Amino acid sequence: MKNNITFSFMKKIVLTLIAILAFTTSQTNAQEILVSNITEYNNAIKAAKAGDIIVLKNGVWKDVKLNAYGKGEEGNPILIKAETAGQVIISGNSTLNIYGEYIIVGGLWFKDGDTEYKSVVQFRKDSKTFANNCRFTNSTISYFNTETPLKDHWVDIWGKNNRVDHNNFTGKTSEGTTLVVWLKGKEHIENNHRIDNNLFGSRPDLGKNGGETIRIGTSANSMKSSKTIVERNIFANCDGEIEIVSNKSCDNIFRDNLFVESKGTLTLRHGNNALVERNVFLGNGVSKTGGIRIINQGHIVRNNYLIGLTGDGYRGPIVVMNGVPNSPLNRYHQVKNVDIQNNTIINSGPISFGEGKDDEKTLAPINTNFSNNLIYNTKASENVIFSDNVSGISFNNNYIDSPSPEALKGFSATKIDWKKLGSFPIPTSNNNDLLSVNKNSKSFEKDITNTTRQIFNAGAFNLDSKKLPKALKLRAGPGWTPEIVAPIIKPADITVEPGLETLRKAIDKASPGSVLNLKTGEYILEKKIKIGKNITIIGDKGGATIITAKKGLEKPINYLFRVNEGITLDISNAILDGENSNLKYAIVSPDKQESGLYNLFVDNITFQNFKNKNGGSVFKAYNGTKADTLSFKNSRFENNYRGLNLSYDKNIMGFYNANTIILDNSVFKNIEEAAVNYIRKVITPEIPGGNLIVKNCVFSDVYNQEKGKILRTDGIHNVKITNSVFENSYKVKTPIDLKGKNNVITNCLIHNSGFVKVSKNAKKVNIIYKNPKWEDKILFIPSKKSILLKENNDIENIGLNQ
Repeated sequence: MKNNITFSFMKKIVLTLIAILAFTTSQTNAQEILVSNITEYNNAIKAAKAGDIIVLKNGVWKDVKLNAYGKGEEGNPILIKAETAGQVIISGNSTLNIYGEYIIVGGLWFKDGDTEYKSVVQFRKDSKTFANNCRFTNSTISYFNTETPLKDHWVDIWGKNNRVDHNNFTGKTSEGTTLVVWLKGKEHIENNHRIDNNLFGSRPDLGKNGGETIRIGTSANSMKSSKTIVERNIFANCDGEIEIVSNKSCDNIFRDNLFVESKGTLTLRHGNNALVERNVFLGNGVSKTGGIRIINQGHIVRNNYLIGLTGDGYRGPIVVMNGVPNSPLNRYHQVKNVDIQNNTIINSGPISFGEGKDDEKTLAPINTNFSNNLIYNTKASENVIFSDNVSGISFNNNYIDSPSPEALKGFSATKIDWKKLGSFPIPTSNNNDLLSVNKNSKSFEKDITNTTRQIFNAGAFNLDSKKLPKALKLRAGPGWTPEIVAPIIKPADITVEPGLETLRKAIDKASPGSVLNLKTGEYILEKKIKIGKNITIIGDKGGATIITAKKGLEKPINYLFRVNEGITLDISNAILDGENSNLKYAIVSPDKQESGLYNLFVDNITFQNFKNKNGGSVFKAYNGTKADTLSFKNSRFENNYRGLNLSYDKNIMGFYNANTIILDNSVFKNIEEAAVNYIRKVITPEIPGGNLIVKNCVFSDVYNQEKGKILRTDGIHNVKITNSVFENSYKVKTPIDLKGKNNVITNCLIHNSGFVKVSKNAKKVNIIYKNPKWEDKILFIPSKKSILLKENNDIENIGLNQ
């Protein structure tokens, strides 16, 4: 599938990739030499002097180590460039090292890599020889090293006064940050690097830390001054991890950047005195899209424009974190002396103050100013969240235009007059309907004028410019358009040995669509597994494949598997065991508010010993998530607290967490609460939405309480329960309560478990209230005289398909 790096938002704001590099130099006594292979190149670069130009002949340069070095001069650099920009392909086991003084490299395309090097491009030769006043420009790195086991970087910047500009970085799938600025050693402090006008294209969710697009520094060097400038870049679909940009040093500037549909935040993770200004964040309603997360002190966050961001919590549009007392460098320092002003937040998730408060992060922000910000929301939802004491934050002249504005000191509920430039709203100077104005005042006209000016000057705009932010009009990427084609990675059949973390490692390395074949034995997890690609897991049908968590973990995990949005997990022939690990869940949905459809297909799985009573269940659907299909066939749920819990959006009108749930030929035994809790808040169940199909199942000793419901299906439009057994919930009065004409229970046996209730045109047909007479009560095999058999009930077999 071709990826020409075109986006709908670019059409709206007419962002085009243009030619930006003329490579003009002062060439006194300089020469230009064309080289066609690595030997000719090495000879040329060894002899190069200031002003020389080395031209790489068009074609594929495979398995080459390009060392670009020498002593150029200011205004008279050594230039290494492609014969035709974009037509010199660097592939295979290749790398580029830039070092020396005033070296410029440009016009190259790195693709089809299979390298042993940990950097595709680095600004150094070794640990003693670095680059100063050098530049990497007008180039592309795309889907390079897609199958490497290395934790590699595409660009490592060392030295001082270097520049990475007008490049395209798209499709990094391996572990490791795309671009890193290093501060290890005095040679790299106060480096004044520039990272500008680059297009950072799609990066898939890595599912773990280390997937940043840019990182400046490390926690160990975070109190050192970097003075790096990151400006006028586009970050499009950069989903590697929650930190799209990770600031881990001091005195950096992030300005005029455009973030589009990227699932994370610009994170001031470590270090002090960052300036974050005039950046634009466009979520376009994509889940997990966020804005700016603030930690540490001395930062200025101003004039940023954030629109359509759906993230909350750590992924909110503006997030001010809590800190850790006496925090080590790698944890959370308290937010202090931070100035947050003139930002505009439109149709986004809530701003959060004191976020992350827990037993460790107990220090609320102090000496912080939050003023002159605009919040606009067309939906009735939370706009501001205080997770901890906010007495250390000064709130002044903030404005909320929302159906449900919070009554908060320093926030004025106001109707703002908006004007669209293209499709982007900005406030006009006609904001006269102001709740804060005293219309009886003699100075009414003056109040109107002053307040209007206050509102207009709040946010990312000002009364005089009436213009969109620069980031919506920037130009980024090389001066040539790379026709990027994502590689086709073939699925594989992979055999996985039992052991500690072997399953996780296999899933990490597997290509999408692969089949993992598990042998008999225990597969022990130290960390939960997030399924971020379509995967099939097949255990040993003839043996016992057990998947469980390691006992005695210092930080216990709460689930085994998470199925991310847009993903399908098929799992069969295994035992998922929560014994002795206090696991809350076996499998969970995507994280809350991640609304992309996902699928889970389960066959011949035993879920056992998930007994955590603190909200635990075998399967949990988080708020705001929706499965297309949840299918459980030929499986057993035994000795668990709850079965399937899809009830966390019970108060949201019309919402439900799965389009279809299928239970087929499965057993629920000794379940303390409901086997299925699948509900929807609606005026009438006749409104389409939700399907529950239950056939040939056995429910034994489930929710054995007077008011217990074995299956909770409130508000679900279509419920079909056939050929199933409900027994030994002897305290239950009403095991099933069906409402609506599309709710039907037929040919089922109820024994010692109360009576089925139907209303609002729901139907019950051929309900048998008799002893099932088991021959085998463990495997639920009926005796020859059992009413469950077709020959004895004259309709159809009831219970499991033996």
